[in-house]
Amino acid sequence: MSAPARRSGALDPALAGRSRDEQLAELRGRIARVDGRIGAGARARVRAADVLEVPGALGDVLPDGGLARGTTVRCGRGSVLTGLLAAVTGGGRSAAVVGGTSLGLLAAHEMGAQLDRLALVDPTRGDPGEVASVLLDGLDLVVLDVDDIVVPPSRWKVITARARASGSVLIVSGRHVRTPGTNLDLSAHPIGYTGLGRGHGRVRAVHLEVTVTDRAGQPRRSHLTLAAAGDGSVRWEPYAAPAQAVHPRFSRTG
Repeated sequence: MSAPARRSGALDPALAGRSRDEQLAELRGRIARVDGRIGAGARARVRAADVLEVPGALGDVLPDGGLARGTTVRCGRGSVLTGLLAAVTGGGRSAAVVGGTSLGLLAAHEMGAQLDRLALVDPTRGDPGEVASVLLDGLDLVVLDVDDIVVPPSRWKVITARARASGSVLIVSGRHVRTPGTNLDLSAHPIGYTGLGRGHGRVRAVHLEVTVTDRAGQPRRSHLTLAAAGDGSVRWEPYAAPAQAVHPRFSRTG
């Protein structure tokens, strides 16, 4: 190919006849588009690697579909906490609960937990915060489920730094636990039940309102259903208002 042809942009017919500045602008645009596609794929892989995936409807209400590695989360005891433990261990990851006296292992198993990947640690054998901090070095998820403790800012700074360095997630679930703050706050309360009639029946599903609050204090509310399957398992489903649901009502007796 002659030098004039190369100078005219004949290497790409689409560039032929354009000025040099126009050719350069077009080529820069193509490079940017290619870099963008490559960057998006790399970012997606990084995001996937940096998140403990929570599959299904429960994961759909969480940022990035799971728990970001290296972060701290406040989550009360109950079905959401059990579901997170089930998702992490069921996905082949390892977790530990410091305390966990009220954790329902049967419920976790029914949600898909691999109990051989879940360790229960006695909190009375040392400082619970220190125990949780040590566990963060080797496990994907650690739950601090101890009541009435205060974690000083200096200690909390060490714990959160260890979580970031190890890529683990720390969940604080005990009552009256004072910490300087967490990256995410999860809470849930029941809004109805399916399967109960007037004085009889069996609960087939629990409908929950789940609130996810980020560090900036911005809450996001979603409705989920925890439903029993025919095979004895329990699964999270998107909420659909049932035709007949019993809403929780409380009254004083005695």
